[in-house]
Amino acid sequence: MTTPRVRRVRVPQVALSADEFATADYASAFELPSRHARSRTPEQWARATFEGAPATVRWALLRGWTLVLGLRMGPRPSPDHVLGWPVSESGPGSVTLEARSPLVATRNVVVVNGSGVVWVTFVRYHRRLSRLVWAAAAPVHHLAVPYLLGRAERTRTAS
Repeated sequence: MTTPRVRRVRVPQVALSADEFATADYASAFELPSRHARSRTPEQWARATFEGAPATVRWALLRGWTLVLGLRMGPRPSPDHVLGWPVSESGPGSVTLEARSPLVATRNVVVVNGSGVVWVTFVRYHRRLSRLVWAAAAPVHHLAVPYLLGRAERTRTAS
């Protein structure tokens, strides 16, 4: 079985907004090319990516989000949350997950189109310390998102 190649790409226009994240302090996008991307809704991709991760990875993610970034997460499992991330918008082409803390405001947008799945992350800093905390978290983010997206694709093709 081949490993899906997830690559870093420009933030797609469809993920940009006119609210506080329009001037985010950090933005990244990772694309999983897949001609079968539309076999799942954006929310199903988000759930497969986060909730479909191995238990130890989910545990580490939750600890990082709550203990390092201080994000307020919601209940798990929940139809209104994806591994604790509140679903703020959901539609046929994208789903938006948002969480906040005294340090940061964060947004993940999962966009599904005919050529693949794009995972976009925005972070707004609320304090001076925020930049340092995110600088430590970003390398983990840059490893985790491609790994988890690729894993979600492999589970799609295995089922």
